[in-house]
Amino acid sequence: MRPAPSSPRAESRPGGRSARVRAAVHQAVRELLSDEADELTIPVIAARAGVHATTVYRRWGSVGDLLTDVATSRFSGDIVVPDTGSLREDLERFASDLARDLSDPDTLSLVRAIVGTGGENAGVCRAERQRQLEAMLEREQARGNETPPIERATDALLAPLYYRAVFTDQAPTPEWARTLVSHLLPD
Repeated sequence: MRPAPSSPRAESRPGGRSARVRAAVHQAVRELLSDEADELTIPVIAARAGVHATTVYRRWGSVGDLLTDVATSRFSGDIVVPDTGSLREDLERFASDLARDLSDPDTLSLVRAIVGTGGENAGVCRAERQRQLEAMLEREQARGNETPPIERATDALLAPLYYRAVFTDQAPTPEWARTLVSHLLPD
């Protein structure tokens, strides 16, 4: 018996019901977080999205995994990696853009919710930012210049930005964020 010829219908297709469900559930999570809902549970999210809770459980399994998916979607590619020709200027722009992003109430509520779920899910908040930071350092190395190790850059830039945003009442301002670069790259 020969395999059936491949048709457009047999292939995975973008969009469709699955994409609509994902979009509705993601929107429901964002709305509930911005409404500062007391209880973020799968039944509450499903009701807000207009889908059955079983659909959400089957696709994501837990609130933590759902928040991770929302965050991955939200944080991927939203901050452009600067390329000014100067590592210092790139890092200052990157840090100030990240501070602005973390000062946004919707972003902050998502980050805090993910951190609240603990475990491996919390890493999604910084993963894309760390990749962007690493890209800037690698680009500078390709120019023939020395750079601090990625761990040091993460500790000097990402750690204080996320700490201030998540665990204090002080918003990380772009001006303050730029000063972090001077600690990483002293003159």
